[in-house]
Amino acid sequence: MAREAPRQFPLDLPVDARLGAEDYFVADANRAAHGLVTRWPDWPDRIVLLTGPEGSGKTHLGAIWADRSGAATAAGAGEALDHAQSSETPRILLDDCDGEGADETALFHLLNAIRERRGHLLLTARGTPTLLWPKLPDLASRMRALPVARLEPPDDATARAVLVKLLDDRQLRVEADVVEFLARRCERSLGAIRALVEALDRESLARGRAVGRGLASDVLSRIWEGTE
Repeated sequence: MAREAPRQFPLDLPVDARLGAEDYFVADANRAAHGLVTRWPDWPDRIVLLTGPEGSGKTHLGAIWADRSGAATAAGAGEALDHAQSSETPRILLDDCDGEGADETALFHLLNAIRERRGHLLLTARGTPTLLWPKLPDLASRMRALPVARLEPPDDATARAVLVKLLDDRQLRVEADVVEFLARRCERSLGAIRALVEALDRESLARGRAVGRGLASDVLSRIWEGTE
């Protein structure tokens, strides 16, 4: 009986994801949102809401805008408000403004401070306002009035390009036919593609093998079965 090759236990090391403008792949699914965000300072409003599901590229597009505009990146609405109130013409990026535990009161005052000080604010969220969020009525009305840059689910070309980028971020050298094999079978969401690449990286390190067709097939099977 053939013996299975010993598995290694890979360390969970951080990955240096590249978030520059040259690394952002523009396609039909994100073209409109990219165009609106990067049009700064010629925005239709001083505040723009960038929406999209988890893993859709909001952080990357936000980082591009922050780099171009010299914006400060805030960890929460309270920190963003402090920065807005201490700056003459603040420019701020606030990620996940609809996240669990987000301070709606601070966000409401932040929107007012940005307008009063004639600054600019890019907010990212998973979606536009609903009946459940925001709960603060005055904030909800202001949020509904904001221009929205919406990131749509990726098409085939975008999914393939993101797959290649994420593999490259992890320095995984994968043959073109294996990339095509993965691209045709992976779920069409950027979050799912990211999870797939993470799983491929772990399995490659554990087996001490490059990502070939067999390894890729095994990882996909486990994901489909919900065991990854």
